Amino acid sequence: MIELPKDVRQQAVTSIERYFREHMDEPIGNITAAGLLGFFLEEIGPSIYNQAVADVQERLQARVSEVDLEVHEDEFGYWRKYQARDAKRKP
Repeated sequence: MIELPKDVRQQAVTSIERYFREHMDEPIGNITAAGLLGFFLEEIGPSIYNQAVADVQERLQARVSEVDLEVHEDEFGYWRKYQARDAKRKP
């Protein structure tokens, strides 16, 4: 189960209570809201977590595939450097 820090959990419970107050026919109590939050965290939380992990993996794989473009160095350039210099000297 996904664990939330105490202050975040309290904010979530308060938000659930407000949602019920503003959108449902009857309000929900603090204990019931906390129970509903626990249910959502245990039942739906892993799906959201797994999707977030998949999204991060996709972004990281895209970045890793670009590393060669960002840090590529041409190989065996020593002689090319001198050939270019010599070509400028020849009339």
